[in-house]
Amino acid sequence: MAQAKILVVDDEVATRTLVCRYLTKQGYQMESAEDGKSALASFTQFNPDLVILDVNLPDTSGYRLCQEMQTQTQVFVLMLTSRTDEADKIQGFSQGADDYITKPFSLRELGVRVQAILKRQRSVSVAEQQCLTFNGLSIDPVRREVTLNESLVPLTALEFDLLHLLASHPERVWRRAELIQEVWDYEYVGDQRVVDVHIGQIRKKIELDTSQPALIQTVRGVGYKFKAPEASGNADAAPDAKSEARAG
Repeated sequence: MAQAKILVVDDEVATRTLVCRYLTKQGYQMESAEDGKSALASFTQFNPDLVILDVNLPDTSGYRLCQEMQTQTQVFVLMLTSRTDEADKIQGFSQGADDYITKPFSLRELGVRVQAILKRQRSVSVAEQQCLTFNGLSIDPVRREVTLNESLVPLTALEFDLLHLLASHPERVWRRAELIQEVWDYEYVGDQRVVDVHIGQIRKKIELDTSQPALIQTVRGVGYKFKAPEASGNADAAPDAKSEARAG
């Protein structure tokens, strides 16, 4: 993790300098950019593991930039902004951000958030390497890839972690606070609706009908659980098995 590469995108020189100096001392390789255009150029050349991204940029929106970067790689994104409205945080998470910190901020807290995000890069243990397969849905923890009916599902890093955790424990009911603790890997202080936002994004990508989700089910008043689809026992029905998997 000491060799992780971080790109800081902020139009404020003081913020870029402060963050880069601090994280360099923590052992990270740092690059910075002041706007969307230069950020994309640096992103392509530097290939960072994490982008610390300001929402308000002179030539684009940080939300838009987050989406654009994540169409290229599964880069982690930490939103850094002066916006304190909870709705802005929810929007950031819905665009694929892994975390959100508001200005003014503590460098120590920033360091903790960065460390927690990058922990998701750790090598999986032998016990965790098994590919999870549920009819047409396959989750590969080593390659960190999800396929549905043999088509690659474009999940963000955090969406993958959430799905893998749920699918690794079929039928277990998880409270939102438990999911935050397991996936965010630190004591998140904020609106637990962020879990609902990410679950909603995953459902859009793997569920046949998001109004009646079959795989990731809501347990009212508690949280969520993964419902493993029943495999077809009739060989003649094989062509429809994948559709049944998505329908639940």
